[in-house]
Amino acid sequence: MEKSIMGITNSLLLGGVATAQKIAFEEYNLDNGMHVILHHDSSAPVVTASVMYHVGSKDENPEKTGFAHFFEHLLFEGTKNIKRGEWFKIVTSNGGVNNANTSDDRTYYYEVFPSNNLELALWMESERLMHPVINQIGVDTQNGVIKEEKNSRYDNQPYGKILSIVKENMFKNHPYRWSTIGSMEHLDTATLEDFKAFHKKFYTPNNAVLVVAGDFEKNQAKEWIRNYFSPIEKGEALKKQTFVEEPITETIKATYEDPNIQIPMVVASYRTPSMKTRDARVLDFISSYLSDGKSSKLYKKIVDEKKIALQIGAVGFSQEDFGMYILYGLPMGTHTAEDLLHEIDEEIVKIQTELISDKDYHKLQNQFENQYVNKNSTVEGIAENLAKYYLLYGDINLINTEIELYHSITREEIREVAKKYLNPNQRLVLDYIPTLDTTQN
Repeated sequence: MEKSIMGITNSLLLGGVATAQKIAFEEYNLDNGMHVILHHDSSAPVVTASVMYHVGSKDENPEKTGFAHFFEHLLFEGTKNIKRGEWFKIVTSNGGVNNANTSDDRTYYYEVFPSNNLELALWMESERLMHPVINQIGVDTQNGVIKEEKNSRYDNQPYGKILSIVKENMFKNHPYRWSTIGSMEHLDTATLEDFKAFHKKFYTPNNAVLVVAGDFEKNQAKEWIRNYFSPIEKGEALKKQTFVEEPITETIKATYEDPNIQIPMVVASYRTPSMKTRDARVLDFISSYLSDGKSSKLYKKIVDEKKIALQIGAVGFSQEDFGMYILYGLPMGTHTAEDLLHEIDEEIVKIQTELISDKDYHKLQNQFENQYVNKNSTVEGIAENLAKYYLLYGDINLINTEIELYHSITREEIREVAKKYLNPNQRLVLDYIPTLDTTQN
């Protein structure tokens, strides 16, 4: 009886939260192809205006990488009507904050203002799209900024190159094989015309989604959107190239020497399917079960109980075309990378052959329910999720229904998906080690 009551309570809790968190939105298209999404929330006097462009590092020429990330920086340089160096001053002097970020799949810009400054936010984003100033001084300035970013975050950061090394070994044909920050040599040799051509191709209204979320008057917002964005000329339709990766059937072994570390790290990475698939969501469950935090199976076993690792963890790298499940560990004392891999494989075999317990299953459901609530707890988070689900998933209503997909995952599915993707012959094993001192005899 206790077990039944607990199950009923869990079901009611999950269903109740999902209903309470339903996100209302309105969407429509401008004549130039720009998609517009509006979400009204008057609980706080703030508003977010954001634009997500369907361009990331995977859209680059292999001989000219880093352009998508470069534009994340370059398009804050100024516009026809915003003088160079004035962008951030305008935002902060009007009580706002703004930022941008780039992935392999998309580039995202946003402003958060007091609700009485929505028109300013919309005007600034329309300026970024319609009137950017792309000149040599801006290119040279941002080239220096990006080189410093690469030095501090990647080249001179302990373990800073793990992701790029994993990607270049996991992908042979797909543009995911290079890092988002790209090649400094490619940026150095790129011409001003190269940058202008990239902007013309990808920064078009029909390759973007505009989201307004927060406290605003809807009819007034629509009028401003029409005034500022409708005059922007529609771009040529883009044909996205499809890249095929052959299945990994033998363990890929690689070694990388990092001069910034003293303790070696072992990495085991598995290629996973598109984040849009059901299997990818099941793998999210598996990742959380095995390696999310100090209560996960791997951490409790390898770090707490057996004490053969200083740290163990994982990164789930979900992408539009493929993903990666990247496990990593720091061996302790005389223990080796092989010791860690053995322990990891034992836990994976368990999940492949046995059903996880009811207790662990309900724990996973609660974890993902909390994540769902947290992702939609601010207007900034809602704005980004609305843009993401529309542009990358092709289903904006997933902001309300994706949690139901996670609810429907069964313990049996978890076992079968682990069998399908998480086998030793389907992974990369990377020994990420300190640089060998060749000066010693």
